[in-house]
Parts: sequence; structure tokens; C-alpha cells
Amino acid sequence: MTHGKRVAHRASPLSLWERAGVRDCVSLLALTVLLTAIPTQAQDTLKAEAKAHMAMVEEALEDWDLPGAKQELQALEGLLPEGVEPLRYFRGRVAFEEGKYSEAMEHLEAAGIEDKPGSYVRLARDTHAITKDHERVESEHFIFYYPKGKDALLAPYALETLESIHRAVAEDLGHTPPGKVRVEVVSNARELSRVSTLTYDQIQTTGTIAICKFSKLMVTSPKAVARGYDWQDTLAHEYLHLVVSQMSRNTVPIWLHEGLAKFLESRWRGKPGLAMTPSTLALLGRRVKENTLIPFEKMHPSIAMLPTAEDAATAFAEVYYAIDYIHATRGMAGLRTIILGLRDGKKDREAVETAMGMSFSRFEKDWLAHIKKQPFPKELLPRQEVVLKENAQEEDEQKKGREISFGDFVEVEEVPARKFAHLGELLRERNRVKAASEEYAKAHELVGDKYESVSNKYALTLLELRRLDEAEQVLRGSLRVHPGSPTTNVHLGRILLFRKDYSEAKQAYLDALSANPFDPEIHLALTRIHSLLGEKDRAERTRLASVVLTGLKAEEVDRVARELLSDEGQLSDMEMPASSAPSAPDAGP
Repeated sequence: MTHGKRVAHRASPLSLWERAGVRDCVSLLALTVLLTAIPTQAQDTLKAEAKAHMAMVEEALEDWDLPGAKQELQALEGLLPEGVEPLRYFRGRVAFEEGKYSEAMEHLEAAGIEDKPGSYVRLARDTHAITKDHERVESEHFIFYYPKGKDALLAPYALETLESIHRAVAEDLGHTPPGKVRVEVVSNARELSRVSTLTYDQIQTTGTIAICKFSKLMVTSPKAVARGYDWQDTLAHEYLHLVVSQMSRNTVPIWLHEGLAKFLESRWRGKPGLAMTPSTLALLGRRVKENTLIPFEKMHPSIAMLPTAEDAATAFAEVYYAIDYIHATRGMAGLRTIILGLRDGKKDREAVETAMGMSFSRFEKDWLAHIKKQPFPKELLPRQEVVLKENAQEEDEQKKGREISFGDFVEVEEVPARKFAHLGELLRERNRVKAASEEYAKAHELVGDKYESVSNKYALTLLELRRLDEAEQVLRGSLRVHPGSPTTNVHLGRILLFRKDYSEAKQAYLDALSANPFDPEIHLALTRIHSLLGEKDRAERTRLASVVLTGLKAEEVDRVARELLSDEGQLSDMEMPASSAPSAPDAGP
């Protein structure tokens, strides 16, 4: 996740103009003025005013200050004849930032911008093509655009997440974006590369799933990812990039940018600092031991441009703990001081020194000591990577219930444990559940909570044997190592629902939804839970989602939910009835 490329130093509007492939704007202005046959002194004044306003439009756009850019553009329109190329160029730039892509194309083409990769014309054309048929829904501070089909299920949860992070960040950092923030969902990684400045290869290499740039958030649909991803945290993360960019007038370097966004992204659901996973912490511990951390300066211009996904994960962990240390020492006031210091012209080192009351070299030393104090897992854990469906093997697809798959254990490095797990799966395939659970128990004893696959298959056999306390213990142990796992949360939700612990069951299924929102069981379960808790509006939301994902009629959803999630049925086979096989209009890539 990245907020995109930050300009390291400001180029003049003229050099930016020339790089855009347009004729020299000053010469054009001079010609225009000569044609008007006004006195030389007036010509000079007009040229100077026009150049100043063009510089201010460009500066405002670079500062992520769209209202300021529009104000300066209006002043420029009062100086230049209608239709001249400089005016059309800046109108196109502003229209693009406003999400008016067709209008942006028209102005930019009239300004002579060439339609080639990386140009604003190409960005406007591609973004228009990808988003022109999107549906939209609004909340108080956001406009959410999404492809037609099952991505509609994201909208209410996305807007709740965004409004929550909006409130939290207003309290923490004291800034709210002007107007409504545009959020665009794209269907896959190739579309993300077309609407952003990242290449498809960069996205593939680092697992980048969302970007904040051009005064908007761009997020890949979870339907493009084989095992889902933390899409609600991601929305919050990208919103933080927007706030920090606007608040600082785009002066925050990438290491601070990503650190702030990563540390604060969990504020939509609780305290800051909840985003670090044990697997990433284990990776950071190994890189500390090997002395192979990523220097702050090598993170520029984007963590998404680092050579490997492991390097990107390491960099995120480093900057997370930099902000964690600042926050632990100086609180939110320290974070605000850094951002505002950068806005006022300080370099990053100077801003950190002012906020922390120490030299930057001392800060780096103390930050590294802070990292080394962390409770690193003793062994390297399997990292939760974003696996695009186009790159996924069959075994990468999430499996629940009684579905048999020996490929689930490819990740298990310990050969004896893998053999026990394979034998357990073979016995389970032959419906010898008790014997299967004994083999899984042997595998689990060897590897503990290290592998989701072993924990979940073991828990499933325990569920079928009605050994619920043991199953819950296994699942909660797995969640401590692999927080947010949708499969583990669904299995835990079954136990809690079986016990009629509806509030806890609801949270487990919502945690599953925050990673894999297109699992029909999640919405069926939530329909039942919301109904039982008297939450009529939320029950209707999940009922409609169940219709989209299963092909059931609305009046059938509650009956099927009761049958699948009854005391007799919910702990065993959770496959959808044949009559309700998924028939959503958008099956995803």
C-alpha cells in the first residue's frame, strides 16, 4: 500500500510543462499578447501575472490542495484568452483531480498533451474507461465508486470504515479533507496499474493493493485476491495518506508517510498500533539479526518500488516502529508537530528533532533499540502475502467445511508434521473423523499455531466430534499468530453461534468479512445473528448480500440460514444447497 510518488523537490511549472510535451507556454503567451496589440508594459505585467498564477496552480496541485488549485485557475482564466493551451492544460489537470475524466481528456488533448504511457491524457483515458460504468454511493464525507456486481456488498461496510477513520483522525491529527473524498474500487491489479503511476510488475512484485494519489483513494477489490486481504484496514491506511499529504502540503517523506499510515490505520476499529502481525514481526526480527534493514532513504519514492515483497514488508515494519516510538514518547502531539514542521519548511530530520527534543542520530539509535525490545517470535512464521487470483494455484483458494485438500499443507516445512496432516486428511476423506483428529493432533503438537492449515483442519475434526472447548482453544491460538484469518474466524463463529453467544459470534464473522467479504456463509450467519439480536437494518443488509452471493430469493435466505446454522447442522458440512449455488452477476477475475 502506498500513497504514490512524492515530488522530492519542486520543479518550476515551466519545466513541468515542457516535460509534458507542450510548446513553451511563455512563448505562447507572448504571441497571444502581441496579437492583442496592447502596450509593452501591459504585456509584461500580463505575462508576469499569468506565470505567477500558473505556478500557483501547479504548486497547489503538488500540495494536494485542490480548492487552492481551482481558485488560482479561476484567476488565470481572467487573464488568458479562452482556448489557449496553458489554460486548457491546467483545466485538464484540475478536472482529472476532480474525477471528471472525460472533461480532463478533452482539455488535455486540446493542450497538445501526447497520449502515451504515464501522460495525464493516458491516465484520464484509462481511468474513464475503467470507472465510467461504476455504481456510486455517498456518505457524509465520502463518495464510493465500485464496479457493478458483487462489489456492491463492500459499499456499506466501506463507508462505515471510512467515516470511522475520518472521525478518529480528525481527533488525532486535527485535519479533515475539504468536500467529499472520492474512493474508486478497481477489479484487479492490471486496472490498478492503469489508473495509477505504478507498473503492473511493481504491483506484482510488492503485493501493492491500493494507492492514494490524485486527491482520491484507489483500492483493488478483494475478489481479485485468492485468500482475501485486510481491505477495511487498507481503506483506512490510504485515507491517512490523503490526510497527511493535505495537512503537510505534500512535504512528508515516504518513510514517515508509510509509518504514520501503518501505525494509525487501526484507529477505525480501536486504538492505534494494532496493525503489526506476528509474521511481519518475525520477519523484522530476522532482518535485525542479519543487519539487513532498509535505510529510510532507500524507501523513496515508494515502498511499492522496492525490489521484493519481503523488502517492502520489512520497510513497513521499520517505519511502523519509528512512529510507534515517537507516539510512545511524545503522543499524538509529537506526530502533529512533525507533520506541521514539515509543512512549514523543515526537513524530516529537523522536524523529528524538534518533536523529540533530541538529535536525529540519537533518535535512530533509540528507535533501533525500541525495535530490538519487541517480542520477536522465536521462529520465522509464514508471511501473509497478498496472492492475486491470476497467480494463485488451486490450493491457494480458501477452503472451509469438509472440503478435502492435501495441497493445503505445502507450506508445512516440518516433514513429520506434514505427514501426520496428510494422513489426517486421508482419514477425514474416508469419514474416519476420530482417527483423523488424532493424526492432526500429532501434527499440531509438533508445529503449534504456526500454520493456519494445520490448526483449521484439526479444529474441524474437533468440531465434528463436538469437542468445542478444544476446537476453540486451537482456533484462538491460531488467531494469535495469524490475526484476521477469515477461515479461522468463520470456524470460531460457528462455535460461538452454536453456544448462542451472538455478540461474540457477530464479531468473529465481521472479522472474517473484513478479509473475505464474498464468502456466502459469513452473510448467512450475520443475517441470522442480526435477526436474533433485533438489528433489522443490518439483517436486511446481509440478507441482500446473501441473495447476490448465493442466488437465493430474499424470502429463502432466512430459512437456509436457519438450516445451515442450526444446532444440528452448523458444526459439520457448510456447503451451500445445490439450489443456491453462487450465481452472482460478477464472479470476479
